[in-house]
Amino acid sequence: MAKSANLYARIEPEVKEQAEAILSALGIPASNAITMFYKQVILQRGLPFEVKLPEHPLDVSRMTAEQMDTELEKGYAQMKAGQVIPAKQAFDELRGELGV
Repeated sequence: MAKSANLYARIEPEVKEQAEAILSALGIPASNAITMFYKQVILQRGLPFEVKLPEHPLDVSRMTAEQMDTELEKGYAQMKAGQVIPAKQAFDELRGELGV
């Protein structure tokens, strides 16, 4: 079937550039990638990936006493098994990841 429909979409320039760089490295033109996406929407009868809100990380204010006990027991078991690092090292690594 000949391609005769046009699709116009506005997206953030950085997103477009990054995606097109990856597609280029894969040898896939953006129009082909969009066609592949649309075909997957048809085959899956919906989005071809999960769309959901991320789970919250552990948050003490949201935990029940039972959940808190479970987490403390996990930490204690890890400590006894030697699966720990010094707090200074943990915070240094965290600062490094955050660029602080």
